[in-house]
Amino acid sequence: MTATILIIDDDLELRKLVQSYLTEEGFRAVAAANGREALFVAREEHPELIILDLMMPEMSGYEFLHVYGKESNTPIIVLTAKVEENDTVLGLELGADDYVTKPFSLRELTARIRAVLRRSQSVRSGKEILKAGEITLDLRGRTTQVGDSRVDLTRTEFALLAAMMRSPGRTFSRLELLSQVQDTGYEGYERTVDVHIRRLRMKIEPDPQNPQYIETVFGFGYRFSEPDLGESRRV
Repeated sequence: MTATILIIDDDLELRKLVQSYLTEEGFRAVAAANGREALFVAREEHPELIILDLMMPEMSGYEFLHVYGKESNTPIIVLTAKVEENDTVLGLELGADDYVTKPFSLRELTARIRAVLRRSQSVRSGKEILKAGEITLDLRGRTTQVGDSRVDLTRTEFALLAAMMRSPGRTFSRLELLSQVQDTGYEGYERTVDVHIRRLRMKIEPDPQNPQYIETVFGFGYRFSEPDLGESRRV
């Protein structure tokens, strides 16, 4: 089945260029000029992935992430002409799965798209239920529960948690975690792992400032803690 990609950017030439290239690569590509138009298109087309420019008139990419993120867990790759880390971090904190800085190569963008889609499809096809302490991950249903409450995770957050819960006690470097969830080894994007981990802790930890599940291994990375949590198991 051909994946539908929604391209949201106020630059007409860029939209046409990306749309044409992705069509040649075998995707079904649709487009919108701003966040307001994109909400209508996304609700009608139900895309498998969204490419989103952050700086747009009428409704910015940040506003779109805030609104549409409450309606769908569709993976999103943000485009930004700014190189400041704060802009990228804000996009990730609002639920984006990855980012590409303008100018970019169409080949790299397509590689990112395929990596995010592979991750999404892998999670959907999983047949495991992972349990540890109060946390339950249903990989087939892509749901997360902490105690009696369901918790909504982005696809990247879910993939990170699943990777660590599969190997409790193992210390993962940031690059290893990035490879687990993105199928790529771009070292320049290692710092994005910290953003996702911070968001993940806010959602699953009783006290995010003193995490009992996701431990920081200073100078290296992170590990999922086993003590007093019971065994992680696969069903």
